[in-house]
Amino acid sequence: MIQLADIREWRQHDVVDQDAKKIGTLESVYVDTATDEPSFATVTVGLPTRHRLVFVPLGGATAGPGYLKVAYPKTLVKDSPSIDVDGVLAAEQEPAVFAHYALEYATGAGGERRLARR
Repeated sequence: MIQLADIREWRQHDVVDQDAKKIGTLESVYVDTATDEPSFATVTVGLPTRHRLVFVPLGGATAGPGYLKVAYPKTLVKDSPSIDVDGVLAAEQEPAVFAHYALEYATGAGGERRLARR
């Protein structure tokens, strides 16, 4: 499991898929609010004049020299829900992020958010 303290040091490093195809660069990490463990990352993708941040799960991710390899194909990641580079993930958007990767989504017992940016 990748530790939060370690992954913060990987910001601006390449994010690649399981076939080592570059997806983009690591922008930030979202933790699961129930466990405080890294859960998703946002990756900067797009044209130089039109960047956006896409979400990718960190389950099964591995770190290498200068890159973070995720367990999902580039095309799936690039088609995932996105936010503007200065945007914030709204609570209403969280279920769509999980659904895109066929992951189960549940709010906390009190209805609190599942993801928090760190």
